[in-house]
Amino acid sequence: MGLSIEDITYVYDSDTAMAVNALNHITTTIPDDQFIGLIGHTGSGKSTFVQMLNGLLAPTTGRILYNGEDIHGDGYDRKQLHANVGLVFQYPEHQLFEQDVITDVMFGPKNLGKNEEEARQAAEEALSRVGLSSEYYKSSPFDLSGGQKRRAAIAGVLAMHPKILILDEPTAGLDPRGRDEILNLIRKMKEEMKMTIVLVSHSMDDVANYVERIMVMNSGQIALDGTPNEVFAHVEELESMGLAAPQITYIMRHLKDLGMDVDTTPLTIEEAAKEILSALKGH
Repeated sequence: MGLSIEDITYVYDSDTAMAVNALNHITTTIPDDQFIGLIGHTGSGKSTFVQMLNGLLAPTTGRILYNGEDIHGDGYDRKQLHANVGLVFQYPEHQLFEQDVITDVMFGPKNLGKNEEEARQAAEEALSRVGLSSEYYKSSPFDLSGGQKRRAAIAGVLAMHPKILILDEPTAGLDPRGRDEILNLIRKMKEEMKMTIVLVSHSMDDVANYVERIMVMNSGQIALDGTPNEVFAHVEELESMGLAAPQITYIMRHLKDLGMDVDTTPLTIEEAAKEILSALKGH
């Protein structure tokens, strides 16, 4: 069933003169087994929204249901919610804290009640999935490279076997190779584990290439919600929000303006190349 978000708002400092509406009457669903991109400019409400999804923040009004149960209802097990709806923060340093990698990744399973052997097995499986071999188990998490720290942070959440995995800007600060490696890793996890992925990103090209649904946030609301082709057809609207379409979209629109008979909806290089070759053959 996944998450159901019912008319939530969130007000920071609600009892003061500095009150700020971060979220405004959002209603949507995060179903099982879907790859979702969440985009929006700085201050649009993305980070507040994803912290709502796994119960770190409670809505000022409205409610959030996980598999039909109110996650802020009396007696609800939010520890189990944090296992089912995992959140990987933008900066892995905010998530890594133990003396070595294996102990850090074991923390989540042990917190859920697993014994030492069970926790280590879950941690080793998670580290294997993210591509960190046993040679790193006894390394300090803070001695790892930027990409390795992100892998370790992801493993720490994966070890709890979440049904929904939220990744807040997982490629921020990485070079192009590191970014591609992390995004391909995320796609592989999605395919193998059949979980829902919510990818928070500022890169239009990344979400165009990887996700099946895009939610666009603006002024604390979901302004657009649809497939990548549907969302990126609204180029002018995205630009009015301080965003942009993928680079391929602008290239195809420019070719169209120059008189080439091409469809402007391709979002990947492969799709664009096929469309351009088809147009050239048509001449």
